[in-house]
Formats: sequence, C-alpha cells, structure tokens
Amino acid sequence: MTVRAAGWRSYRGDADGNGHELRRLRARWRTASIAAGWRFPSDWGLPEVDAVCFSAVCRSDLTGALTNLSRARAEAGVGLNETLTDLAALHAVLTSPENESGLIATDPDAAPTSLVRAAAVAWADASCGELRKVEATENLTRLATPAYLRTRLGEVYRQAARNGVEVAARHSLLTVRLDLSSVVGWPRLMAMVVVADVLRDVFDGGESVALLGPSVAAVLATREPAFGDRALSAGWLLTERMSADPHLSSSRRPELRVERLPGSLEEARALLRRVGRA
Repeated sequence: MTVRAAGWRSYRGDADGNGHELRRLRARWRTASIAAGWRFPSDWGLPEVDAVCFSAVCRSDLTGALTNLSRARAEAGVGLNETLTDLAALHAVLTSPENESGLIATDPDAAPTSLVRAAAVAWADASCGELRKVEATENLTRLATPAYLRTRLGEVYRQAARNGVEVAARHSLLTVRLDLSSVVGWPRLMAMVVVADVLRDVFDGGESVALLGPSVAAVLATREPAFGDRALSAGWLLTERMSADPHLSSSRRPELRVERLPGSLEEARALLRRVGRA
C-alpha cells in the first residue's frame, strides 16, 4: 500500500491481522532514522517502537506511544537530539509516499509541536528519574540499571585508589550482547529476560549484573580463578536457551566479551555508555 497522506494522522491501514503493514512501516522508519543520523542500528528496535507503529497503522493518537518510546530511549542512554531526530524520521515516513529508492528526506523541524513536546518531556522525566534512582533495578529483567553500575564502579575505583592497585588487576567487566535485529515485539523482551536469568544463575556470588541497553547486559566481577569458566558457562547456556525458543532461534549467537577496565573512573563510565549503545 502506498502512503498518499499529507498529514501526520493520515497514514491509513488496518492493524488487525495485517502484520505485513506494521513490518513495512517499521522497516521504513528504521531506514529513515538511520539515514538521519541514528548512530547504532542494533539498538534502534524496542517494544515501544512496535507500539508506535501499531498506533500509526490504527490511526490512533500517537502521543501516549511516543511518550513511552521517548522514556525508553532515555533509559537506554539515547540523547535527546537523537530521540527527536528519530521522531522526525517517523513523521517523514508517515507523510511521504514510498518511492523506488526507498530514501526519505527527514526535516527535523517538521514534526508537530505537540508530539515533540510530549517526547521531550518524557525523555527529560526519565533522565531525571535516573538521577533519583541510582540503586534501582529494571522492571522486567530485575537487573541493575546503568546508573547503579556507574555507582558501583565508583566504589570499586575508590577502593582501588586507597589500596594503590589498578582496578583491572582485580576486576573484570563481562558484556553480553544479543543481535535482535530479526526479532520483533514481545520476544525481544523475553530474550533479555533469558539473559538476566542465565547471568544471575551463573554469577551468584555477589557480582553486579546490570542491563546497559536494550540488548546488552554486563557483569562487574572480581578476577577470581573461576571467572573464565563462569563466562564460558554463561555463553553456552545462553546459546542453548536461545536456540530452543522458536521466536529467538533465528537470532545470532550471543556475543560475550571481557572488557578491560581503564585506568580512570571517567573512562570506565564512558566505556559503559559505549558498550550499551554498540
């Protein structure tokens, strides 16, 4: 179906039983957002994206769905400018007809003011909330938030400075990254629940296990002799459980990597941001 609309609310379609139309809108939006400057394609897709697409196809009010998406973007570490550029890309998709090249010009100033305001306010509220809840856990997976892990890193670095040792000599950061580019909707959430369950089972001795991004988790652990074996066990269990789920079996094998912690706390926190967005 060709989009012939001239306004935000004129995208037509019946969402009931029409997954093809939802997938097509989602794909066009993702392409337009990446072309407009979205830096990390692997972390673009969220369950809230699917909710926005559903609202658009049903011609429902997008304010609520976009508010939830902006809040999720902030909690995932996405900046306000990138969040609003993504919104502009959606607006361009909904108001531009499809063409052979598939390219869509995004105007950052064209989105309706009411939706821009709702998105910006939601993003700001979530960002400020992170400052107030430095020891919070993420609701679904119950893993620690990035804010908590940053706090924990501060404690580790201060202790290392007092003892006169390098942090990397006594601690390691294990990251777990999933490629969920082929997974849509609820199974994306379930994938991270599986990751959380495995990491908690394997690292059950007081390690800090946190969610860094929509498809990235991390473990801050001491460099004890069994650490390597635990990391291998986590990778094996994740691969086994993912392949057993028909909704997740199409995704690639989980990528586990041990990141060497840098010399300063500032560099370590920058590492967390980079890993969470990769």
